[in-house]
Amino acid sequence: MTAGLPDLETFRITADHRDRLAKSGHRHKFDYGHVVVGAGPALRGGAARLAARAALRIGSGLVTVLAHRDAADAHAAQLNAIMLQTYDQTPRFAGQLAVLSPDAICVGPNFGTSVTAREKLNVVLSQSVPLCLDADAITMIAQDRQAFSARTSDRVVLTPHAGELRRLIPGAFDRTDCRVTLARTAARDLGCVVLFKGPDTLVAQPDGTCVVVSSDGIPHAAWLATAGAGDVLAGFITGLLARGFAPACAAALGAHLHLQCAAIVGPGLVSEDLPDALPRVLSAMLSEP
Repeated sequence: MTAGLPDLETFRITADHRDRLAKSGHRHKFDYGHVVVGAGPALRGGAARLAARAALRIGSGLVTVLAHRDAADAHAAQLNAIMLQTYDQTPRFAGQLAVLSPDAICVGPNFGTSVTAREKLNVVLSQSVPLCLDADAITMIAQDRQAFSARTSDRVVLTPHAGELRRLIPGAFDRTDCRVTLARTAARDLGCVVLFKGPDTLVAQPDGTCVVVSSDGIPHAAWLATAGAGDVLAGFITGLLARGFAPACAAALGAHLHLQCAAIVGPGLVSEDLPDALPRVLSAMLSEP
């Protein structure tokens, strides 16, 4: 338990986590889940690609970037193991999503906040699979919380930083500055899992359960304050969701692995380094007794 917070547990890796992260020689890629990452405008596609690479590195069997046809060339020049699927009109976004049949979806990193982006977000919210919603998706949810709350459930993970959380639950910030209370309030009011980013990341569930993923003792964690690091975290979480981890567990485990990647990379870290550090992190973790 965390000092001064007797009801708050610190997240720790267990043997069960290690067993579930490991892969068996008797299974194939379709057993490890299919992630779809929704991409935004053509010149803002890097965030979606970061999330997609992170999802692939964390063990998803397949990862697809779903992008508008106008962005196809920009993505195709950057993607190899990650698949690319395009659509030419917003109404066809839903059809392509149905064809892809994902096990988890990530939407938000540089997704845009236009009317068409909102229409696509509504399509994503109507899906029955686990979702990780970040960045622009959070902005749109904050603008229409009632519509979101009517369609969400604890299969959804939101990943706000403090500014985004303030937009989601503005009144709560007037009453308290306790990060734990704010995370719990957001999870309860929104009816989903909330990962509240910060030096100590909090993962709260609608029932009030909350764990902290602490950066105490993690070298170089401060280097995660860089553009794109949150997109990588969203990809880690979505990949774990596709592999069958429960939303709260996927959020906490993803945040823990994110910190461990920072420790491996060290000073000078940029977001592209994080997915490529994950094999070393996983190798060390999976070799523990």
